[in-house]
Amino acid sequence: MTPEDEIELKKLRWRCRRGMRELDQLFGRYLDQRWRQAPTAERAVFLQLIETEDDKLWRWSMGYETCPDAPQAALLEYIRTLPL
Repeated sequence: MTPEDEIELKKLRWRCRRGMRELDQLFGRYLDQRWRQAPTAERAVFLQLIETEDDKLWRWSMGYETCPDAPQAALLEYIRTLPL
């Protein structure tokens, strides 16, 4: 990774800090395991996703509600399946 990529990843990691440890862990796993090789379109969906309010993200990620945006819902499902 280039130094610019490392800086971007650090900024994203900061933006992914939420008020809930579970969300922090979900997004942290994605950044650690997928972000570097993710296609541009997937990265754009992730950036939209992290702009969502914590309570909605929690309900969607736990399956209590369905995310109304299909690409975001698919990405959340993928993130939930990432190994610990």
